Amino acid sequence: MGRELFLEIGSEEIPAAFITAALSGIESLLTKALSEARLPFSKIETFGTPRRLIAVVNDVAIRQDDMVVENQGPAKKVAFDESGNATKAVEGFARGQGVEIDALEVRETPKGEYVYAVKTEKGVDASELLPPLLETLVSSIHFKKSMRWKDLDVTFVRPIHWMVALFGGDVIDFRFGDIQSSRFSRGHRFLSPGEFEVKSFDDYRLKCEKAHVVIDPLSRKSIIKTGILEAAKKAGGHLIEDESLLEEVSNLVEYPVVLLGHFDEEFLSLPKEVIVNAMREHQRYFSLEDEKGKLLPCFITVSNTRARDMNVVKEGNERVLRARLSDAAFYYDEDLKKPLDEMV
Repeated sequence: MGRELFLEIGSEEIPAAFITAALSGIESLLTKALSEARLPFSKIETFGTPRRLIAVVNDVAIRQDDMVVENQGPAKKVAFDESGNATKAVEGFARGQGVEIDALEVRETPKGEYVYAVKTEKGVDASELLPPLLETLVSSIHFKKSMRWKDLDVTFVRPIHWMVALFGGDVIDFRFGDIQSSRFSRGHRFLSPGEFEVKSFDDYRLKCEKAHVVIDPLSRKSIIKTGILEAAKKAGGHLIEDESLLEEVSNLVEYPVVLLGHFDEEFLSLPKEVIVNAMREHQRYFSLEDEKGKLLPCFITVSNTRARDMNVVKEGNERVLRARLSDAAFYYDEDLKKPLDEMV
């Protein structure tokens, strides 16, 4: 019966566009590393938020599988003289393989008879293999852009602040830069910033929920999708579907809170595409339209925290959007002053 391997890398906020690829990379790296270490397992799952990358591996063997190693040596006619005595060639081969000459086997091959050394390498405990394995894993995660911090000779997408590493509930001791692995994780940056102890993945998931962290990107995506559809209905409109924006926003937050806001109707004089682009590209807002496809003076945003007064958050987003749309209106009006043929 194997044990659970759990890893969490806690860092400063990771760019949303990097998270999905990083989780896929961690799964591939773990699969390869455990296979090469001869540590069988049943399943790998990965999860992630802007502040943490997580992997849990089920039923990892507590000890390496034994391995039979077969190495070919010299040809039989070179290994033994006419009287059947061992030559220096086969003595050197046996010594190099760490076996007695009597333990060597002679096998028929397409090229003739050759001497073989057959050895069984005993497996090592997983607890000895996992520390260097995880250290290498963390340093091997690929990002489009990585960074250095302090005077450390390590790189990662953002500075790492904590690491949790457990095997069967026991801490796997390893170090990356100036961070030592432990069993202590952290909650939401604002809503629950304190540390909490981790005993297993199930324990971790439960404590994350209490600490206002939704670790599963698919769960966050579902929460956001449900919230924005309800907000659109409340506004009396229809959501302009944007799957890539939904994917991005789900990786921008740990605890999604959906908000409905409004902007001045005077901006509706601008082309629909100009308004939608300004809201999407600069603010990551979702847009709404009526049954005829006309844009409504509303937007939906996703906050990463639940404030005491969410109306203050809504008004803050409305002020920022007002400035964005004012800029868009200015540049659109300026563009209209120049005929299209002059822009060719």
